[in-house]
Amino acid sequence: MKNSVERTMQDTYPFIWKTLAVYLCKMKGGHCASMPKISFSNIFVTALGSFAGLGLVAALADHYNLPLLLPSFGASAALLYAACHLPMAQPRNVLGGHVISAFIGVSVYWLFGNAWWVIPLGVTLAIIVMTLTYTLHPPGGATAFLAIYTGQGYSFIVSPVGLGIICLLIIALLVNNISSQRKYPDYWY
Repeated sequence: MKNSVERTMQDTYPFIWKTLAVYLCKMKGGHCASMPKISFSNIFVTALGSFAGLGLVAALADHYNLPLLLPSFGASAALLYAACHLPMAQPRNVLGGHVISAFIGVSVYWLFGNAWWVIPLGVTLAIIVMTLTYTLHPPGGATAFLAIYTGQGYSFIVSPVGLGIICLLIIALLVNNISSQRKYPDYWY
């Protein structure tokens, strides 16, 4: 009986059935290409950069009494120190993504307050503007969230956000280029 129902649906709605089948097949995924070996020196450089960069940011978060700043910058640190070759880890994306998102988050908060829908609006606008300006940096979305959630003013954009990102970028420049297997940045703009 089940097969006859499926056949009836396929005969009655062939376009919808095929579209649904194609859509669901996309979710299968593929096979993972073999992962490259990770050298001890790369792990050391990643650890050194992450510890130094996040140490500076933790001091900023402590100074500004903003512990929620750490998750956003922690995600940036993962990109900057472990995946520095990705487009989303380049200086333009890191700095632009966080600053744009902070600006949008603060602006949306000051325009609309702290209603439940303001956070998704602010983060969505930040994602759209980062995409349009070619500065997409996923942790920037968390910066927009933080600006709205904690009700920040425009000074938040310069410090701690701008200052924190500059600290992370300086450490990334110094540490990532220690290894002969790395070059950072791939591009500035």
